[in-house]
Parts: sequence; C-alpha cells; structure tokens
Amino acid sequence: MAGRLIVFKIGSSTLVDAEGKLDRPFIRSLCDQIVRLRDAGDRVVVVSSGASAAGRDVLGFSERPSDIATLQACASVGQTALTEAYAEVLRERGIACGQVLLTRRDVVDRDGYLNARNTLTRLLELGAVPVVNENDTVSVAEFTFGDNDMLGAIVSGLVDADLYIIMSDVDGLYTANPQRDPTAELIDVVTEVDHSISAMAGDSASSFGTGGMSSKVRAARAMMAAGIPTVICEGRRKGVLLDVAAGKKVGTLFQPQSDGGHEMGRKLWIGLAEVVRGTLVLDEGAARAVLGNGASILPVGVTRIEGDFASGEVVNVTSPAGDLIGRGVVRYSSEDMGRVRGLKLDVIARFLGDDAAVPAIHRDELLVF
Repeated sequence: MAGRLIVFKIGSSTLVDAEGKLDRPFIRSLCDQIVRLRDAGDRVVVVSSGASAAGRDVLGFSERPSDIATLQACASVGQTALTEAYAEVLRERGIACGQVLLTRRDVVDRDGYLNARNTLTRLLELGAVPVVNENDTVSVAEFTFGDNDMLGAIVSGLVDADLYIIMSDVDGLYTANPQRDPTAELIDVVTEVDHSISAMAGDSASSFGTGGMSSKVRAARAMMAAGIPTVICEGRRKGVLLDVAAGKKVGTLFQPQSDGGHEMGRKLWIGLAEVVRGTLVLDEGAARAVLGNGASILPVGVTRIEGDFASGEVVNVTSPAGDLIGRGVVRYSSEDMGRVRGLKLDVIARFLGDDAAVPAIHRDELLVF
C-alpha cells in the first residue's frame, strides 16, 4: 500500500560500528531504503540517535563521559556529523534532509507541540526527509525524553503516522533474554501489553544506547493506544525497512485493536508528551471501568495517590497491582485529591460545593494504554 507515513527510530548501538564510530556504509544502506520507500509513494521520518556517540569519536573519548557538560558538548559536535551523514547520501538522490531537534520542553507546552507538528508536516509536504533527535545540548533531566524510543512514539503521534518501526540490536521481543536463555522464543505478534509482556522486556546491553527492550515495549504500548502499528526489529538486517513496510514477517509486531483508530491529538499529547507529576492508584472496579468502557475516573475509585501535583497536571493511572493503564490530566491537586479520594461526587458536593465535585480525570483527557 502506497501513500503511507512511516516513522522509524534507530538507536546508537545499531548506528555505530564496533569501535563506536558512525557506520557510514550502514547509513548509506538506510538512505537507499528510504529512497525506495519514497519511490513507492511513502513519506518517511527518521528519528536517529547517535549524536553523542559520534561526538565522542570526534572529540577523542574512548568511553562515555560521566559529567553532563561533556556529554552535551559531545552531542553538539556529534549532531553535525550525524545529520550530515544522512544529508550527504540523500542529497545525491536529489532529496533534502531537514534537521529537527526537540526537547520535552518543546512539546510539553501545547502550542509548542502544535508548532513541532506543523514544522514536520511542512517538511514532508516539501518533499524533505526530517531527521529528528533529542536536543541533548540543552535538555535538562526533567525535560528529557529518557530515550529515543519514546521520542519516536511522540513524533509518530505528532505526524499521525501509519507505521512506527523501532530498529534495535535484537530482532524483536523474546519470551526471555535470548543471550542468557537458549529456549527463548521470538514473539511474532502482540495485541495487548499486559504484565506478562512487560515482564519479558530486559535492559540495554549496549554501552552506546540508553534504551533497552523495556523502553521499546513502553513506546509500542503507547502507539497501540494511538492506533499506530509498531514493529520492533533488528536494524542491521538487510533491507529490514522495506520488508517491514511490505508487511513481511519481521521482528515483533505490536498490533492495535482493529476497531481502535487514532486517538485525538490532545489525548496523544497528554499521554506521550507531557511530564508526569504523580500517580493515581485505582481500585479494581475503577480500573475495569477505565479499561473496558473508557470511563472517567471518579474520586471514589482512587485508593492511593503518589507524588506532588497541581490541578491540570498529568499523572499516571495504575491498577491495584501497579500496572500502568493510562495517563491523564487530573482535576484536583495532590493535596485536594488526598481529601476527596474514596468519596462519591454527591458527598464531595455536600461538603465542598457543586463546583468542586468533578471527576478526578475526565475521559476526554485520559489516554488509556
């Protein structure tokens, strides 16, 4: 099927060679695949790690620096080399390459989120290939994405992608760590990310990357909520982008429900882009209502709160067992939530007034995972 919008993310451990240097022949092969996808009518957005690794090489560091200032300096130097590596090959094919650097601060603000979407959309309209990365040179801990798996998910939501591909150093999600357990089996398709699926994800084994399988599964889970199919696959496999785009059996496909559809933009912004300030823990009945019916969260269904948050900020929503089931904009501060949790709305209205008796999180501001 032509005319799709495909976002793919490639990690540092896949993009560099054994010495930690940018693997330019490999980048050329990626660009060749991008060209073939575009020839078929598809549009492509690249979310690429590798700036810090490239900068370490240029600046002569044999190991990853430990201080933030040096890491950011490496990212600054490496970002130029990384983008030019893509741009040089694409330029030979007559294709423009646009660099887009983001921090979570850029998309936390709703206007910033829309501006980022407009920029990416316009680049695609002009026939350019956007190359997106986190702006590590200026990001601070509170506003980092944590890893580019989630950045790729946010970008996929921004542009309303038809497919998100996470190119990894392993060929998908296994039932156990295949490096330690020879009986581990590759999972072909995931239709629901429950506790058992989350438990199968391990940590990164690479000194170059920051995201392990757990971060990839979290990103895929968010994409399933957004109605965007996601594939985790081995990035070094020959022609992997073309094979995934063609629907071949490659890696692990996280397939949204067929009746899902894309969530509206504001819900995606809430669930993916905003900084989480706390957690609401629900009882069994409230968790079932949210997961089964997409219901609003009422104070009576909240058993515990965690964190310090204000009204209008974003919080995680978990089951009694601690499983993440959603994320939304809370209507009460953590202090007020502590007062009203476990109470019905009519009781809250009797003591605090009708204006104070509102859902803890309205369903229109809740992204259910």
